[in-house]
Amino acid sequence: MTVVVDAEELVSLPGMGALALPAASQPAADHAELLAVLAELADQARAYVAATRAKSTLRAYAADWRDFLAWCTSHHVEALPSAPETVALYITHLAGKRRVATVQRRLAAISQYHQDAGHATPIEDRLVRKTMSGIRRTHGVAPRRKSPTRTHLLRELVRDLPETAEGARDRALLLVGFASAFRRSELVALDRSDLIFDPDGARITIRASKTDQEQAGAIVGLPYGEHADTCPVRALRAWLAHLDDDRPPVFRRISRWGTPACSRLSAQSVALIVKRHAAAVGQDPRRFAGHSLRAGLATSAAAGGATERDIMRQTRHRSVEMVRRYIREGELFHKGNAARFTGL
Repeated sequence: MTVVVDAEELVSLPGMGALALPAASQPAADHAELLAVLAELADQARAYVAATRAKSTLRAYAADWRDFLAWCTSHHVEALPSAPETVALYITHLAGKRRVATVQRRLAAISQYHQDAGHATPIEDRLVRKTMSGIRRTHGVAPRRKSPTRTHLLRELVRDLPETAEGARDRALLLVGFASAFRRSELVALDRSDLIFDPDGARITIRASKTDQEQAGAIVGLPYGEHADTCPVRALRAWLAHLDDDRPPVFRRISRWGTPACSRLSAQSVALIVKRHAAAVGQDPRRFAGHSLRAGLATSAAAGGATERDIMRQTRHRSVEMVRRYIREGELFHKGNAARFTGL
Protein backbone atom coordinates (compact mmCIF):
# COMPACT_ATOMS: atom_id res chain seq x y z
CA MET A 1 0.00 0.00 0.00
CA THR A 2 1.27 3.49 -0.89
CA VAL A 3 0.20 6.55 1.04
CA VAL A 4 1.30 10.15 1.33
CA VAL A 5 3.93 10.27 4.04
CA ASP A 6 5.49 12.97 6.14
CA ALA A 7 7.35 15.81 4.43
CA GLU A 8 10.75 14.35 5.27
CA GLU A 9 9.75 11.16 3.44
CA LEU A 10 9.01 12.90 0.15
CA VAL A 11 11.44 12.84 -2.75
CA SER A 12 11.12 15.67 -5.30
CA LEU A 13 12.46 15.84 -8.83
CA PRO A 14 12.67 18.82 -11.19
CA GLY A 15 9.36 19.29 -12.95
CA MET A 16 7.76 16.35 -11.12
CA GLY A 17 7.03 17.72 -7.69
CA ALA A 18 7.08 15.30 -4.76
CA LEU A 19 6.89 11.55 -5.08
CA ALA A 20 4.98 9.62 -2.42
CA LEU A 21 7.07 6.86 -0.91
CA PRO A 22 5.86 3.52 0.47
CA ALA A 23 4.31 3.63 3.94
CA ALA A 24 6.34 2.22 6.81
CA SER A 25 4.77 -1.26 6.79
CA GLN A 26 8.17 -2.88 7.34
CA PRO A 27 10.59 -2.54 10.28
CA ALA A 28 11.85 0.97 10.94
CA ALA A 29 15.44 0.12 9.97
CA ASP A 30 14.35 -1.34 6.63
CA HIS A 31 12.07 1.63 5.95
CA ALA A 32 14.87 4.09 6.71
CA GLU A 33 17.19 2.19 4.39
CA LEU A 34 14.57 2.29 1.61
CA LEU A 35 14.16 6.06 2.03
CA ALA A 36 17.94 6.52 1.90
CA VAL A 37 18.18 4.49 -1.33
CA LEU A 38 15.37 6.45 -2.98
CA ALA A 39 16.86 9.76 -1.84
CA GLU A 40 20.20 8.77 -3.35
CA LEU A 41 18.52 7.81 -6.61
CA ALA A 42 16.71 11.16 -6.60
CA ASP A 43 20.08 12.93 -6.24
CA GLN A 44 21.43 10.96 -9.19
CA ALA A 45 18.32 11.75 -11.25
CA ARG A 46 18.74 15.46 -10.52
CA ALA A 47 22.36 15.22 -11.63
CA TYR A 48 21.31 13.55 -14.89
CA VAL A 49 18.68 16.24 -15.47
CA ALA A 50 21.36 18.90 -14.94
CA ALA A 51 23.67 17.08 -17.36
CA THR A 52 21.22 17.63 -20.22
CA ARG A 53 22.50 21.22 -20.37
CA ALA A 54 26.05 22.45 -20.74
CA LYS A 55 27.63 24.00 -17.65
CA SER A 56 28.00 27.30 -19.48
CA THR A 57 24.27 27.26 -20.27
CA LEU A 58 23.41 26.53 -16.65
CA ARG A 59 25.59 29.43 -15.49
CA ALA A 60 24.01 31.77 -18.02
CA TYR A 61 20.48 30.69 -17.06
CA ALA A 62 21.26 31.16 -13.37
CA ALA A 63 22.53 34.70 -14.01
CA ASP A 64 19.49 35.47 -16.18
CA TRP A 65 17.11 34.15 -13.52
CA ARG A 66 18.80 36.26 -10.82
CA ASP A 67 18.28 39.35 -12.94
CA PHE A 68 14.61 38.51 -13.44
CA LEU A 69 14.16 37.85 -9.72
CA ALA A 70 15.78 41.18 -8.85
CA TRP A 71 13.53 43.03 -11.28
CA CYS A 72 10.41 41.31 -9.92
CA THR A 73 11.43 42.08 -6.34
CA SER A 74 12.05 45.76 -7.09
CA HIS A 75 8.65 46.02 -8.80
CA HIS A 76 6.77 43.95 -6.17
CA VAL A 77 5.52 41.32 -8.61
CA GLU A 78 5.65 37.55 -8.31
CA ALA A 79 8.45 35.78 -10.19
CA LEU A 80 7.47 32.12 -9.79
CA PRO A 81 5.00 31.52 -11.16
CA SER A 82 5.00 34.78 -13.06
CA ALA A 83 2.11 36.19 -15.07
CA PRO A 84 2.63 36.70 -18.82
CA GLU A 85 2.07 40.42 -18.26
CA THR A 86 5.02 40.46 -15.85
CA VAL A 87 7.32 38.80 -18.37
CA ALA A 88 6.17 41.14 -21.15
CA LEU A 89 6.96 44.17 -18.97
CA TYR A 90 10.34 42.71 -18.02
CA ILE A 91 11.52 42.16 -21.60
CA THR A 92 10.20 45.62 -22.51
CA HIS A 93 12.44 46.95 -19.74
CA LEU A 94 15.39 45.11 -21.32
CA ALA A 95 14.68 46.13 -24.93
CA GLY A 96 17.24 48.55 -26.27
CA LYS A 97 19.50 48.07 -23.23
CA ARG A 98 20.43 44.47 -23.97
CA ARG A 99 21.05 42.66 -27.23
CA VAL A 100 18.05 40.89 -28.72
CA ALA A 101 19.86 37.56 -28.29
CA THR A 102 20.29 38.30 -24.58
CA VAL A 103 16.60 39.09 -24.16
CA GLN A 104 15.74 35.85 -25.95
CA ARG A 105 18.04 33.91 -23.62
CA ARG A 106 16.40 35.55 -20.58
CA LEU A 107 13.07 34.22 -21.83
CA ALA A 108 14.57 30.75 -22.21
CA ALA A 109 15.84 30.89 -18.62
CA ILE A 110 12.46 32.01 -17.30
CA SER A 111 10.81 29.17 -19.20
CA GLN A 112 13.23 26.55 -17.87
CA TYR A 113 12.88 27.66 -14.25
CA HIS A 114 9.09 27.52 -14.53
CA GLN A 115 9.14 24.06 -16.10
CA ASP A 116 11.63 22.74 -13.53
CA ALA A 117 9.33 23.98 -10.77
CA GLY A 118 6.32 22.27 -12.35
CA HIS A 119 4.66 25.46 -13.64
CA ALA A 120 3.40 26.29 -17.10
CA THR A 121 5.85 28.47 -18.98
CA PRO A 122 4.61 32.06 -19.44
CA ILE A 123 6.71 32.70 -22.55
CA GLU A 124 4.26 30.71 -24.68
CA ASP A 125 1.57 33.28 -23.97
CA ARG A 126 0.49 35.34 -26.99
CA LEU A 127 1.28 38.63 -25.24
CA VAL A 128 4.88 37.59 -24.53
CA ARG A 129 5.40 36.21 -28.03
CA LYS A 130 4.03 39.36 -29.69
CA THR A 131 6.11 41.61 -27.43
CA MET A 132 9.27 39.68 -28.28
CA SER A 133 8.43 39.78 -31.98
CA GLY A 134 8.09 43.55 -31.77
CA ILE A 135 11.44 43.83 -29.98
CA ARG A 136 13.14 41.80 -32.71
CA ARG A 137 11.63 43.94 -35.47
CA THR A 138 12.47 47.19 -33.70
CA HIS A 139 15.99 46.45 -32.54
CA GLY A 140 17.09 43.90 -35.12
CA VAL A 141 18.57 40.46 -34.66
CA ALA A 142 21.83 40.68 -36.62
CA PRO A 143 24.62 39.33 -34.40
CA ARG A 144 27.68 41.42 -33.62
CA ARG A 145 30.19 39.33 -35.48
CA LYS A 146 33.87 39.52 -34.67
CA SER A 147 36.46 39.82 -37.43
CA PRO A 148 38.04 36.57 -38.60
CA THR A 149 41.80 36.14 -38.37
CA ARG A 150 42.42 35.48 -42.05
CA THR A 151 45.67 33.79 -43.11
CA HIS A 152 47.55 37.01 -43.88
CA LEU A 153 46.67 38.43 -40.45
CA LEU A 154 47.54 35.18 -38.69
CA ARG A 155 51.03 35.34 -40.23
CA GLU A 156 51.42 38.80 -38.70
CA LEU A 157 50.22 37.61 -35.29
CA VAL A 158 52.85 34.88 -35.00
CA ARG A 159 55.71 36.48 -36.95
CA ASP A 160 57.47 38.29 -34.09
CA LEU A 161 56.57 36.12 -31.11
CA PRO A 162 59.53 35.74 -28.74
CA GLU A 163 61.45 32.47 -28.33
CA THR A 164 60.10 31.94 -24.82
CA ALA A 165 57.69 29.45 -23.28
CA GLU A 166 54.87 32.00 -23.53
CA GLY A 167 55.76 32.80 -27.12
CA ALA A 168 55.79 29.08 -27.99
CA ARG A 169 52.44 28.57 -26.28
CA ASP A 170 50.79 31.51 -28.01
CA ARG A 171 52.18 30.51 -31.42
CA ALA A 172 50.84 26.97 -30.99
CA LEU A 173 47.50 28.16 -29.66
CA LEU A 174 46.93 30.62 -32.51
CA LEU A 175 48.02 28.25 -35.28
CA VAL A 176 46.31 25.13 -33.90
CA GLY A 177 43.15 27.07 -33.05
CA PHE A 178 43.04 28.39 -36.61
CA ALA A 179 43.98 25.26 -38.57
CA SER A 180 41.76 22.94 -36.55
CA ALA A 181 38.86 25.43 -36.36
CA PHE A 182 38.45 24.62 -32.69
CA ARG A 183 36.04 26.41 -30.42
CA ARG A 184 37.66 28.07 -27.41
CA SER A 185 36.31 25.43 -25.04
CA GLU A 186 37.63 22.61 -27.25
CA LEU A 187 41.07 24.19 -27.47
CA VAL A 188 41.60 24.62 -23.74
CA ALA A 189 40.12 21.17 -22.95
CA LEU A 190 42.82 19.36 -24.92
CA ASP A 191 44.88 16.79 -23.03
CA ARG A 192 48.16 15.32 -24.26
CA SER A 193 46.46 11.94 -24.57
CA ASP A 194 44.19 13.52 -27.22
CA LEU A 195 47.17 14.04 -29.56
CA ILE A 196 48.64 11.45 -31.92
CA PHE A 197 51.43 12.53 -34.27
CA ASP A 198 52.10 10.71 -37.54
CA PRO A 199 53.83 11.51 -40.87
CA ASP A 200 50.76 13.39 -42.11
CA GLY A 201 50.45 15.68 -39.10
CA ALA A 202 48.53 15.34 -35.86
CA ARG A 203 45.27 13.54 -35.12
CA ILE A 204 43.43 15.37 -32.38
CA THR A 205 40.53 13.79 -30.51
CA ILE A 206 37.74 16.11 -29.38
CA ARG A 207 36.10 14.31 -26.48
CA ALA A 208 33.11 16.66 -26.17
CA SER A 209 32.02 19.93 -27.68
CA LYS A 210 29.14 22.38 -27.91
CA THR A 211 27.44 20.29 -30.61
CA ASP A 212 28.42 16.95 -29.05
CA GLN A 213 27.10 17.12 -25.50
CA GLU A 214 26.72 13.33 -25.37
CA GLN A 215 30.49 12.99 -25.93
CA ALA A 216 30.43 10.77 -28.99
CA GLY A 217 33.77 12.36 -29.82
CA ALA A 218 35.42 13.41 -33.08
CA ILE A 219 38.89 13.28 -34.60
CA VAL A 220 40.28 16.35 -36.37
CA GLY A 221 43.24 16.16 -38.72
CA LEU A 222 45.89 18.83 -38.29
CA PRO A 223 48.13 18.77 -41.39
CA TYR A 224 51.68 20.08 -41.67
CA GLY A 225 51.86 23.62 -43.00
CA GLU A 226 53.66 24.64 -46.17
CA HIS A 227 55.81 27.15 -44.27
CA ALA A 228 57.81 26.20 -41.18
CA ASP A 229 57.08 29.47 -39.34
CA THR A 230 53.30 29.03 -39.65
CA CYS A 231 53.07 25.23 -39.43
CA PRO A 232 50.59 24.30 -36.68
CA VAL A 233 52.08 20.83 -36.15
CA ARG A 234 55.64 22.11 -35.69
CA ALA A 235 54.35 24.88 -33.40
CA LEU A 236 52.45 22.35 -31.30
CA ARG A 237 55.51 20.10 -30.95
CA ALA A 238 57.67 23.09 -29.99
CA TRP A 239 55.24 24.05 -27.24
CA LEU A 240 54.94 20.50 -25.90
CA ALA A 241 58.74 20.43 -25.58
CA HIS A 242 58.37 23.08 -22.85
CA LEU A 243 56.17 20.78 -20.73
CA ASP A 244 58.47 18.81 -18.46
CA ASP A 245 55.82 16.98 -16.42
CA ASP A 246 53.20 14.31 -17.07
CA ARG A 247 50.14 16.44 -16.38
CA PRO A 248 47.37 16.21 -19.01
CA PRO A 249 46.57 19.83 -20.02
CA VAL A 250 48.07 20.97 -23.31
CA PHE A 251 47.45 24.72 -23.22
CA ARG A 252 48.37 26.08 -19.79
CA ARG A 253 48.88 29.27 -17.90
CA ILE A 254 52.37 30.75 -17.65
CA SER A 255 53.78 31.26 -14.16
CA ARG A 256 55.28 34.54 -12.92
CA TRP A 257 58.69 33.04 -13.64
CA GLY A 258 57.81 32.52 -17.30
CA THR A 259 57.45 28.74 -17.09
CA PRO A 260 54.40 26.59 -17.89
CA ALA A 261 52.08 26.19 -14.89
CA CYS A 262 50.06 23.07 -14.09
CA SER A 263 46.60 24.57 -14.67
CA ARG A 264 45.00 24.83 -18.08
CA LEU A 265 43.94 28.08 -19.72
CA SER A 266 40.33 29.23 -19.49
CA ALA A 267 38.22 29.79 -22.60
CA GLN A 268 38.32 33.52 -21.88
CA SER A 269 42.13 33.39 -21.94
CA VAL A 270 42.00 32.37 -25.61
CA ALA A 271 40.07 35.53 -26.45
CA LEU A 272 42.50 37.67 -24.45
CA ILE A 273 45.51 36.15 -26.23
CA VAL A 274 43.97 36.80 -29.65
CA LYS A 275 43.10 40.38 -28.68
CA ARG A 276 46.58 41.05 -27.23
CA HIS A 277 48.40 39.92 -30.35
CA ALA A 278 45.94 41.68 -32.64
CA ALA A 279 46.66 44.93 -30.79
CA ALA A 280 50.41 44.26 -31.08
CA VAL A 281 50.17 44.37 -34.89
CA GLY A 282 48.06 47.53 -34.94
CA GLN A 283 44.58 46.01 -35.08
CA ASP A 284 41.63 47.13 -32.96
CA PRO A 285 41.39 44.36 -30.32
CA ARG A 286 37.66 44.98 -29.89
CA ARG A 287 37.09 43.52 -33.34
CA PHE A 288 38.53 40.14 -32.36
CA ALA A 289 37.69 37.28 -30.03
CA GLY A 290 38.47 33.62 -29.52
CA HIS A 291 35.99 32.73 -32.27
CA SER A 292 38.07 34.79 -34.74
CA LEU A 293 40.43 31.82 -35.18
CA ARG A 294 37.64 29.41 -36.11
CA ALA A 295 35.99 31.98 -38.37
CA GLY A 296 39.36 32.76 -39.94
CA LEU A 297 39.88 29.16 -41.04
CA ALA A 298 36.44 28.92 -42.61
CA THR A 299 36.71 32.28 -44.37
CA SER A 300 40.29 31.76 -45.58
CA ALA A 301 39.54 28.24 -46.80
CA ALA A 302 36.52 29.50 -48.72
CA ALA A 303 38.62 32.24 -50.34
CA GLY A 304 41.18 29.57 -51.28
CA GLY A 305 38.58 27.47 -53.07
CA ALA A 306 37.64 24.89 -50.43
CA THR A 307 34.20 23.34 -50.85
CA GLU A 308 31.37 23.48 -48.33
CA ARG A 309 32.04 19.83 -47.54
CA ASP A 310 35.75 20.48 -46.96
CA ILE A 311 35.04 23.33 -44.57
CA MET A 312 32.28 21.51 -42.68
CA ARG A 313 34.50 18.47 -42.20
CA GLN A 314 37.09 20.62 -40.44
CA THR A 315 34.78 22.97 -38.53
CA ARG A 316 32.23 20.24 -37.74
CA HIS A 317 29.40 22.67 -38.41
CA ARG A 318 26.01 21.03 -38.65
CA SER A 319 24.36 23.96 -40.38
CA VAL A 320 25.21 24.47 -44.05
CA GLU A 321 23.80 27.99 -43.85
CA MET A 322 26.28 28.94 -41.14
CA VAL A 323 29.20 27.73 -43.27
CA ARG A 324 27.82 29.58 -46.29
CA ARG A 325 28.11 32.84 -44.34
CA TYR A 326 31.85 32.30 -44.15
CA ILE A 327 31.99 31.31 -47.82
CA ARG A 328 30.15 34.50 -48.84
CA GLU A 329 32.59 36.56 -46.77
CA GLY A 330 35.59 34.71 -48.18
CA GLU A 331 34.41 35.29 -51.75
CA LEU A 332 33.33 38.89 -51.15
CA PHE A 333 36.03 40.33 -53.43
CA HIS A 334 36.50 37.34 -55.67
CA LYS A 335 34.07 35.02 -57.43
CA GLY A 336 30.66 36.54 -58.05
CA ASN A 337 31.53 40.17 -57.31
CA ALA A 338 29.90 42.14 -60.13
CA ALA A 339 32.16 45.15 -59.63
CA ARG A 340 35.10 43.09 -60.91
CA PHE A 341 33.50 43.02 -64.37
CA THR A 342 33.04 46.78 -64.75
CA GLY A 343 36.56 47.71 -65.84
CA LEU A 344 37.17 50.19 -63.03
